[in-house]
Amino acid sequence: MDEPTRLRIEDDIVKMLRTVFDPEIPVDIYSMGLIYRIDVADDGTVDIDMTFTAPNCPAADFIFEDVRQKVESIDGVTAVNLQLVFEPEWTPDMMTEEAKLEMGML
Repeated sequence: MDEPTRLRIEDDIVKMLRTVFDPEIPVDIYSMGLIYRIDVADDGTVDIDMTFTAPNCPAADFIFEDVRQKVESIDGVTAVNLQLVFEPEWTPDMMTEEAKLEMGML
């Protein structure tokens, strides 16, 4: 896979992740800082490391499956490997300025 294709796929993934929401939070998971790593391999396999705001998130299964389905739908993606991680622990400092503003934290 050439670099322009990889960059387009990564950009498409970020755009798609901005459409995934925790039903209880009005900010997308990407802006919340819940995506720690996106890696696109030459064969189109995508590895994503993500977390939740809390290990016992009641919407975890819904969010996880939403991420998988949406990323798999992107042209050029052949497979998605989602890894749920809790290191480093998520903190509100990981949120974008826009997300903090939306949540009334600024």
